Amino acid sequence: MSPDPVLSPRDVPASTPWALRGELCTGLPGEPTVQDGVVVVEGERIAWCGPADDAPAPLRDAARPVPLILPGLVDIHCHGGAGATFSADVPGSLRAARHHAAHGTTSVLASLVSAPSDVLLEQIRALRSLVHRGELAGLHLEGPFIAESMCGAQNPRAIIPGDPQLLEQWLQEGEGTVRSMTVGPETPRFPELVALCREYGVVPSIGHTAATAAQTHDALAADLTGGTWTATHLFNRMPALGHRTPGPVPVLLENAREDPDSMVLELIADGVHLDPEIVRMVFSLVGSEAVALITDAMAAAGMAGGHYTLGALQVRVSDGVARLDPGHPGSTDGVIAGGTSRLIECVRNCVDWGIPLPSAVTAASWTPARALGIDGVGYLGAGVRADLVVAGQDLSVGTVIKNGAPVTE
Repeated sequence: MSPDPVLSPRDVPASTPWALRGELCTGLPGEPTVQDGVVVVEGERIAWCGPADDAPAPLRDAARPVPLILPGLVDIHCHGGAGATFSADVPGSLRAARHHAAHGTTSVLASLVSAPSDVLLEQIRALRSLVHRGELAGLHLEGPFIAESMCGAQNPRAIIPGDPQLLEQWLQEGEGTVRSMTVGPETPRFPELVALCREYGVVPSIGHTAATAAQTHDALAADLTGGTWTATHLFNRMPALGHRTPGPVPVLLENAREDPDSMVLELIADGVHLDPEIVRMVFSLVGSEAVALITDAMAAAGMAGGHYTLGALQVRVSDGVARLDPGHPGSTDGVIAGGTSRLIECVRNCVDWGIPLPSAVTAASWTPARALGIDGVGYLGAGVRADLVVAGQDLSVGTVIKNGAPVTE
């Protein structure tokens, strides 16, 4: 009989050290899985992690056998789940965050779509409390300084030219909780927006853009800080890669390949937004240190098909695919409106598509955490926060541990 990935309460004592033993995937780049590994947890931290042969004997011998141990996953682009959208609705936002945590994503950024300034301010003020409480890892502003022609599942009426004064107001109200912001390089006053992001510790992300390759080159070259950039769901809501009109994609790929510390590429590996060949290609070109798997999940994640909302727009979900409802004003017929997956499902897809498990896990844990400066999470090692996923060999989630304690939805 194979080990059970579900832990009982006695396997997770609150006060004394306890341990798990099984195949171990640390999430650190370039590290293969340890076929027989041990993780020791003491309180909210990992006290020891490594091969069983090197583990402290008493804890190794008492360790609970499990099939597979993964780090808690990190989703830096997520709009909601469990029927709720990240918004000023704090109870709903909490439900969405805990739903993703229960399915293995122990660090989630709440992504907010383009909206009028007063709406964004209300959402930021409401959600910053969940960040301070540790329920969310931060906030991501996906607009409104983006290209209207590439708005996708965002309300075009909410998209405005770059306004540094507005941005600074949002960042000040965020009290350090805003970690990422999607901006189109063609938006007016782009360099000022990027400078403000750097000043407030926010990682700028290129996305929802119709920029040319030259505009993208210029946008990156104008930032002299050497800080990290990300690319918001690479390929999606960008010009298609053409051999005469390349657009931003090859520039972003080139920067990520040359320096993964300066450019990390978001990929939605849900089987809807990108073909598996594209996902394999990007991993092959830039490696897992420059790929951040994301869900772009909206309220329907973990739910049945039906009607939902994303920002001010109506969304219809069928067979796990979310599309804007063409009957709603401002909607665009057939546009994909976010994802419906949990991040572990994207990892499972990548493995099914031929990407090695350690690479897929790194892209769903260590890389996104490192890109946005989320310290102490995203990998398994001594001294880091005890966030881990006990999974079956098929990557089904058994028990999720966050801060050393089991997660319940």
